[in-house]
Amino acid sequence: MRVLPVPCLSDNYAYLVICDATRRAAIVDPGEPGPVEEALAREGVELAAVWATHHHGDHIGGVADLVSRRPGLEVVASSHDRARVPHANLLVEDGDTVAMGEVTAKIILNPGHTLGAISFWIEGRAGETDDDRDGVVFTGDTLFAAGCGRLFEGTPAQMHTSLARLTALPPSTRIYFGHEYTASNLRFAAAVEPDSAEVARRAEAVAAARADGKPTTPSTVALERATNPFVRVDAATVQAAARRHDPTLEAGADGAAVLGVVRRWKDGFK
Repeated sequence: MRVLPVPCLSDNYAYLVICDATRRAAIVDPGEPGPVEEALAREGVELAAVWATHHHGDHIGGVADLVSRRPGLEVVASSHDRARVPHANLLVEDGDTVAMGEVTAKIILNPGHTLGAISFWIEGRAGETDDDRDGVVFTGDTLFAAGCGRLFEGTPAQMHTSLARLTALPPSTRIYFGHEYTASNLRFAAAVEPDSAEVARRAEAVAAARADGKPTTPSTVALERATNPFVRVDAATVQAAARRHDPTLEAGADGAAVLGVVRRWKDGFK
């Protein structure tokens, strides 16, 4: 299995998931059709499925065109989004699995950004690529590198639970996220934990990668545990920063309450 980032729109990532054994592929979150068609032609693979993490237009804007060229194409979406993802014909729930060639992904329901948001987790296994060996998870706009999505539909408690589930995956799991927000997310992470050497090192590495025109995807579960303030809401440093930002936050507040403060802080962060 190989995963290829496919940049779309201004800062979105779609992902081509290729089963080399069958030369079939799934596309995760096709925001527009052109870059996806170009990637399929370049790799010489057949598109077998669309995997949609949530219903927002910048993640599904290419679905209709891809289906029009391939009638009957499998389009996987959360059952919650049955009326909001065009051409969805395989509706899934938490814990379901979907197969594409010899690749199987497990569905993780992760409400917060939207109520029907899902991630696709492919567990690590013996194989020739890092993606095979480490395992991968496609998190859409739930878990970003050093950040999380805005709470458009869900609650802080839902996002807290969703992030906890995703970061409970094996530490080496490779996280493929929905937007190139990493540099700005790390600026915020440094404001929350200004003394974090891990955040500083990661920011330097990201700046170098972007200067070379390279994407910052994928991250890993281990890296998010070390540097993502939304994942680290149980850390004393993050809790103290949240209380400084919002003195009404009680000492000993639970992770969901801390996440709510940190998310509101990030929403207005410049």
